[in-house]
Amino acid sequence: MISILRNRRFAALFASQVSSLAATGLLTVALALVAVRLDPAGAAGIIATALTIRIAVYVVVSPLASALLAGRSSRAVLISADLVRFAVAAGLVLATAPWQLYLGIVLLQTASAVFTPTYQAVIPRVLPDERDYTAAQSLSRLAYDLESLLSPPLAALLVLVLPPQALFAVTALGFLGSAVAVLLARLHDQVGSTAEPVGRRLVRGIGVLLRTPGPRFAAVLDAASATLYATVLVSSVGLLIDAGADPVDPSAELAIVLVAFGLGSIAVALALPALLRLVRDTTLMLLGAGLAVVVLAATAAAVLLGDVSVVGIAVLWALLGASSSAISTPSARLIRAEVPSDQHAAVFAARFSTSHAWYAVTYPLAGVLGTLAPAGVATAALAALAAAALVAGLVLRAPWSRTGRPD
Repeated sequence: MISILRNRRFAALFASQVSSLAATGLLTVALALVAVRLDPAGAAGIIATALTIRIAVYVVVSPLASALLAGRSSRAVLISADLVRFAVAAGLVLATAPWQLYLGIVLLQTASAVFTPTYQAVIPRVLPDERDYTAAQSLSRLAYDLESLLSPPLAALLVLVLPPQALFAVTALGFLGSAVAVLLARLHDQVGSTAEPVGRRLVRGIGVLLRTPGPRFAAVLDAASATLYATVLVSSVGLLIDAGADPVDPSAELAIVLVAFGLGSIAVALALPALLRLVRDTTLMLLGAGLAVVVLAATAAAVLLGDVSVVGIAVLWALLGASSSAISTPSARLIRAEVPSDQHAAVFAARFSTSHAWYAVTYPLAGVLGTLAPAGVATAALAALAAAALVAGLVLRAPWSRTGRPD
């Protein structure tokens, strides 16, 4: 898989993707930290609104962008999208009101909705050999997994030495680095000149996903993953304030629990090769979902009973981080094992869309309940949703397990 980086054009494009992903991950955490500074009491609502806008813009704009930009220079489109993201992220350093964050998210995500499908369409033309393309898809998936693991602790460590809004400046540099990498790739093709339309690819991918046991199982457990991320990114502020953190500026405590979450994720990710020699992929994913249910329920109970501390939340968040790795990281193996290689791109795109549909439910749920009710109520509701996903996963795996190894 790593050998594919010997292709200099793909290596440059992959560097662009990594830089872009790192910037996007930092942006998500920066939103949470800045929302705390702007309105500690309403931070959950601000974060949930911003993240929901982010998902909605991507889902709406991405298919339209693929059609409108057909025939244009891929290099020009990618670099333009990165420069827009650079300018907007840099401007968010000066944000002083929630509406400015919302506007920035709309502009940033619109540019990302242009960048991502264009990038995905370029790769098969840079790597026409099927085996090279499959290796590139696997490496790309690894980059997504690592970004989700590393961004929270990286952002939390940066905020220990920088003001929260300075993270937007670091984010801007990431998008600038992505533009430079695209320039080095020396692309000469056009958007949509030979690639399958995104809409058709998405429909085809969803059909394969729903018909194939492994990807279908992973898509259901994505709901459990979405509940824990909604808790960590949206509800943490309210929970920390209930735990005794400074209600005016709980940024330091938030940084600590985000580091704990990231460390838990990384610990399980590093242990996965050994774990997967002992248990099946699906078993580990179900154990991760079960852990998420237990931790979310325990958190809700502790907060509602008034028996919670910042240290306690940090420990629980480390367990949630472990749960996130156990659920998400093996899922790509199921797709690669059960889906023909020529269908990988379509199914990964479909999985991206279905997973975001779960976030479109959990982020607003956490934000609305966190604003209207005690923080523990939102966590209890998310624990119930995670439990429903776990039960659905068990039901889906039962007949599948009897017919053969699901991994």
